[in-house]
Amino acid sequence: MTAAVTAPVTVTAAGDAPAIASPAEIAGLRRRYLLRTVSAAGVDIIFTSVFVVFANAWSYAPRSMAVGLFLLVGINYLVCRRLFDPIEEYLAGQRSFEEAQRRLTQLPVLTAARVALLAMVMVGFRVAAPFLWPDATLQGLPTQTLADAIALCVLLPLFYFTYIYFVISDYLGSLCAYIFERSGHNLSLFFGRYRLKLGIALLVISLAPMTAVIIDLFSYEGVKLQFEIATDVVISLMGVAVSVYFIGRSLLRPIRILSSAMSAVAQGDMSVRVPVTSNDEVGELTGQFNTMVEGLRERERIRETFGRYVDESVASTILQRGGDGVLAGETREATILFTDVSGFTTIAETLPPDHLIGALNEYLETVLAPIRAHGGVVNTFIGDGLFASFNMPLACPGHAAAAIRASVDIQRAVTGRLFGEARVPFVTRIGISTGAVIGGSVGAGQRLSFTLLGDTVNLAARLEKLNKDHGTSILLSETTRAGCGTEFVFKPLGSTAVRGRSASLAIFTIDAV
Repeated sequence: MTAAVTAPVTVTAAGDAPAIASPAEIAGLRRRYLLRTVSAAGVDIIFTSVFVVFANAWSYAPRSMAVGLFLLVGINYLVCRRLFDPIEEYLAGQRSFEEAQRRLTQLPVLTAARVALLAMVMVGFRVAAPFLWPDATLQGLPTQTLADAIALCVLLPLFYFTYIYFVISDYLGSLCAYIFERSGHNLSLFFGRYRLKLGIALLVISLAPMTAVIIDLFSYEGVKLQFEIATDVVISLMGVAVSVYFIGRSLLRPIRILSSAMSAVAQGDMSVRVPVTSNDEVGELTGQFNTMVEGLRERERIRETFGRYVDESVASTILQRGGDGVLAGETREATILFTDVSGFTTIAETLPPDHLIGALNEYLETVLAPIRAHGGVVNTFIGDGLFASFNMPLACPGHAAAAIRASVDIQRAVTGRLFGEARVPFVTRIGISTGAVIGGSVGAGQRLSFTLLGDTVNLAARLEKLNKDHGTSILLSETTRAGCGTEFVFKPLGSTAVRGRSASLAIFTIDAV
């Protein structure tokens, strides 16, 4: 079903909910429903024409077709028009979706039941016509055996029930997609059963024609048998062709929509949300799929938001481990890197707050890139500096050398560069230490933070401060130098006292140019 896309009309007098469609669109949706409902009359005209041609009963045609049109068009239109009223009121904003949802879900079966009842009356009239009006115009009309008459009164209404059920199910899929597009509402009541639908479909398109032919074989003989079988076969083939088309659309389209949505999600598209277009298990599965995607979308949003406050790799590690979102404590050899801006307090006093924050964010983004590029994790931003780790919590082979490469790249990136609208330089000091580090989630209640603890962390912070005393931009410990092998040429600066340690510590620097 296609419909013009126009802005929804808001109803202020009729109801509290906004209208889903304009009056013209509602009339179009109702017209499509009623046309599909009365399409049974078109099928009946074809069936009657086949019978008239084979029986050469042309005088019977006007009366028979008139009865069919009266019941399957006139009465059917009036009856099914009322079925659509709750849906029409919802589309006009006079009912809530919850109030109209039951009628939406049951629309195919309610419509089919009414058409089948009218078809039963119609078939009964036609079977009884030769006996009710034994006039000259009907004298040439072939009569049926009792078994054949009963079969007609059962099989034809069953066919019309099945045909209309799947025709309206197909329409319901289009209507639900339209409602979903306009309002975001989806079916959540599922009365249908896919297995039952499939069973009825197979029964009608296979067993019903066979039953009609078998009854003919036991009811007639000679030319009459040939006539009855030929009539039933032609009508059956035509009925099966029409039914299979709508059965296929009704049963397979929701599966195709769901399959396409699954493929989109598999390719990483988390914005997918699909309309529930059937009232059976497939529709229920589609609703559960939407719920699943919403959960995945929320998880992705949490991961992205979490990654803005915690390094994205740490956030991913926590989410992947599941559980209660806590990283248990563990000890691992790692390299810690601290950075700080020299003279930042003085710079902060001279800049407006917005200029200062803009310049600082640009600076930190510049510093962050080399750390991530070399496998490091930024654990915390500390004012104008940051605290990063290599090999904790994520594995980083050759972590000492990786931290040195990152520090050299940082110095090259910031040296001579001016940041922010204020165009200020940020001279960076870096301290690096390698050793045993304790890592895990710490906090209280619902407030947790991934933290690294230990002497290695404290030493890296102390080394960053010692740059000021030695006039250097990068200072590292003996353990870090040893962990790099012969990859770099370091300059020893002798031994120095470090706060918190009783013994002096050998320190080194490296030329960043």
